[in-house]
Amino acid sequence: QVQLVESGGGLVQAGGSLRLSCAASGLTFTHYGMGWFRQAPGKEREFVATINWTGGSTDYADSVKGRFAISRDNAKNLAYLQMNSLKPEDTAVYYCAARRSPFSATMTRVPSLYGHWGQGTQVTVSS
Repeated sequence: QVQLVESGGGLVQAGGSLRLSCAASGLTFTHYGMGWFRQAPGKEREFVATINWTGGSTDYADSVKGRFAISRDNAKNLAYLQMNSLKPEDTAVYYCAARRSPFSATMTRVPSLYGHWGQGTQVTVSS
């Protein structure tokens, strides 16, 4: 059974940093592209970042480009989201997601194409 477990969320002041982690189990990690999404109260879930199976290709939402960095450690079945220069508008529940795409360089921003999701971790940025 595939499980994705996020950690690292919390309360931080504007301008601060957080690093989210996503621990994956029950899957062959290198067969999956990984993504981070977020959902603020009253809003739809939105794409944040994605990384292909090797870690060699990444894509970011314009709203986080230059501030956030996605990475992965295939030896440990972990994905990360380093978030710097946080803003109050980054406040949301952050979700890790996995999309089966073995040996593929393709990435997607579409949530429905990700087959597995974590439970989410709350990130709150105070002004």
